[in-house]
Amino acid sequence: MSKEVIAVDLNKREVIGKGLNKLKAEGLIPAVIHQPGKESLIVSGNFIELSKIYAKAGRHHPVNVTIGSDKLLTIIKDVDVDPAKNKIRHIVFGAINLKEKVYTVVPVTLVGDAPATRANLLVHQLIEEVEVAALPNDLPDSINVSIESLTEVDDRITIGDITPPNGVEIEVAKDQVIVIVDAPHQESEAEPATETATEAPAAEATPAAVEAKN
Repeated sequence: MSKEVIAVDLNKREVIGKGLNKLKAEGLIPAVIHQPGKESLIVSGNFIELSKIYAKAGRHHPVNVTIGSDKLLTIIKDVDVDPAKNKIRHIVFGAINLKEKVYTVVPVTLVGDAPATRANLLVHQLIEEVEVAALPNDLPDSINVSIESLTEVDDRITIGDITPPNGVEIEVAKDQVIVIVDAPHQESEAEPATETATEAPAAEATPAAVEAKN
């Protein structure tokens, strides 16, 4: 994984429910930190800063969180994004321990050039991210998959074909296909319909059809 230290300051919050709209209007993002065996911490942080943190850390890089005098090592477990505005609305952190395995997801990155593309074939990536288990300091920033062996239609790479980084276990079935080669789809020209001597009269629309259309 990247050795970059990612850290953020958060503040405890009392505001919940309907009061969150005012919080967001002030440029803050509500968040929660789950702690195994302890009560969750209700917090908030600066919108711009937390957006940058998520862009860097994703859900696979440890984040050092400071809340007043308390310091926690965490990982981002979930992010709620407004689909219309594409803005973060809420973040869930999970407290982690350097000596305990973390189960999370990391992106899958295709590397290299596939000979299939030079033959005008299509290379489809079917899995964008995979669940992994590793100690926090062993979590990779991505699982890199070389596609240089892909040459013909139906060539594929599965989870079982790749070797994960040291200390990392991929928690996905080995027969799951990551990437596959396909032929370009050609649109066939539709044959013109044969003209008939007489045309059948158009059926009258039923009331139900009219209602469904409206």
